[in-house]
Amino acid sequence: FAANSVLCRLALGQESIDPASFSTIRLCAGAATLILIQGWRTGAWSRPAGSWFSASMLFLYAIPFSFAYVQLEAGSGALILFGAVQLTMIILALMRGERPHVWQWMGFGLAIGGLIYFLSPGLSAPSPTGAALMAISGCAWGVYSLLGKGHANPLGRTAGNFLRALPFTLVVSWWMLPDLKIELRGFILAVASGAIASGIGYVLWYQALQKLTATRAAVVQLSVPVIAAAGGVLFLSETMSLRLVVAGVVVLG
Repeated sequence: FAANSVLCRLALGQESIDPASFSTIRLCAGAATLILIQGWRTGAWSRPAGSWFSASMLFLYAIPFSFAYVQLEAGSGALILFGAVQLTMIILALMRGERPHVWQWMGFGLAIGGLIYFLSPGLSAPSPTGAALMAISGCAWGVYSLLGKGHANPLGRTAGNFLRALPFTLVVSWWMLPDLKIELRGFILAVASGAIASGIGYVLWYQALQKLTATRAAVVQLSVPVIAAAGGVLFLSETMSLRLVVAGVVVLG
């Protein structure tokens, strides 16, 4: 998940691809990768599983995510995204009857505090449109994550969801055709995001969800902005600061 943020920032920050094309290529590469893996594992072609509702949530995550990062700073975007993810997953978990104990609530509060501490120095008044898009993306990802719980075939379901989400993204790409821009660098980054960070990453996430409560799954994802920041240091020449180290220890702890 953190790699998606780094790859998206690399591609859109340098304007080597437009956000609609990034999302479409990302989902197309993810679908192709998952279908190939499924065929290799089973030795034969089988119709991918999934559902249209899950695909719509995947679409509502992927498209706003790309467009929001055009208008938002990385720090404010991550804060809005993961705040929305946690809020959505925890509210739905409470509605389903989960009751986190006091230590879980304390740990969740500590992690949120560490995340705010880390992001707050670089925050500025965000674009209302960008903030709304990122909030929609976060809510959709929270719902999509919970839809994956309890299913025995995460590979087939994820492949099917990617395929079903493609027509939606193609419509957006057609609508945004006047802004079309695809350079080789942007194309490669979008393929890497789709095939590795999205396709394979989401299958691993669905596998992990089988062993996690919704509340714990929500809290685990709080590590993503910290890991993404570390990726920024390694791949985007961002500086390593004491604040990053302290916040990382608090959130991961």
